[in-house]
Amino acid sequence: MELRQLRYFVRVVELGSMSRAALDLEVVQSALSQQITRLEGELSTRLLHRTPRGVSPTEAGAAFFREAQLTLRHADQAVRAAQQARLSGSVTIGLAPTTSGALGLPLMQAMRARYPDVRLHMVEGMSGHLTAMLNARELDVAVLFDTRLHQVQQTAGARHWAMFPLLEEDLFLVRRSAAGDLAPQVALADLAQEPLILPTGPHGLRSTLDTAFASAGIAPRVVLEVDSLAMVMAAVDAGLGSTLQPWAALGRYPDAATRFRCAQLTGVPVRRVNLLCSLPDEELSPAALAARLVLADCARTLVTSGRWPGTAWIGRP
Repeated sequence: MELRQLRYFVRVVELGSMSRAALDLEVVQSALSQQITRLEGELSTRLLHRTPRGVSPTEAGAAFFREAQLTLRHADQAVRAAQQARLSGSVTIGLAPTTSGALGLPLMQAMRARYPDVRLHMVEGMSGHLTAMLNARELDVAVLFDTRLHQVQQTAGARHWAMFPLLEEDLFLVRRSAAGDLAPQVALADLAQEPLILPTGPHGLRSTLDTAFASAGIAPRVVLEVDSLAMVMAAVDAGLGSTLQPWAALGRYPDAATRFRCAQLTGVPVRRVNLLCSLPDEELSPAALAARLVLADCARTLVTSGRWPGTAWIGRP
């Protein structure tokens, strides 16, 4: 027995006509009649008297009609309760400093608008730190960059994650303005003597750059290793060296156009892949599953609208 059959039967009795009920329900009359006949077969009793002037319930049909109305009301109440219930709980999301500069606020605003009862815990950290936190189950969702993660989803000592590509970012050579003008583009092969300030090996950006330099047969000249975007940019601003970063690294500097000079890296493909990583679906709460979808939606909107410069969307349509 299906709710659809109950709805059909109740409407037929209310209107006293198969044809009028079929029009009201927007179904073919023969299909409606077939469903009523099937219902009577399941109940092993006649529910309707059929006459040339219409239909009327039998004694069994009248009793069934009252209970069917009650069942349908309860079903409608259940649907309304489900629709009105607001998702609650908590979710912890990890973003790297460059990512949070572009995505952090839009994500928080979207979660507040869609799921106001979900408590969001945002963690900003370098990609390597976020990787360790995700492995330790201290994060539900994170955006990570390590190119090795893009090749394999499970490394020695790491637990399985759910992982989806989100977007790719162009990388730029960034110097302070006082160092002089830069051409719009610079080849990776021309950076062999460039004094570079970079994060250390465990982090996603460094992994991407090490892979690119190795492919180009270049040993980069790293003069400082700093695991803080704010300190990296401060060191560049102070003239201690240059850095290689996505465009989003400049997002927190309103005067970036006058403070820094940038040149897009060319030659050996140098793009940072952003991966949406999370605990496996079976380990995620409904709140975390919802937050993961909202994060992907926000990132796609920022990229496709041009509000996240230097990026290309590679995630799901």
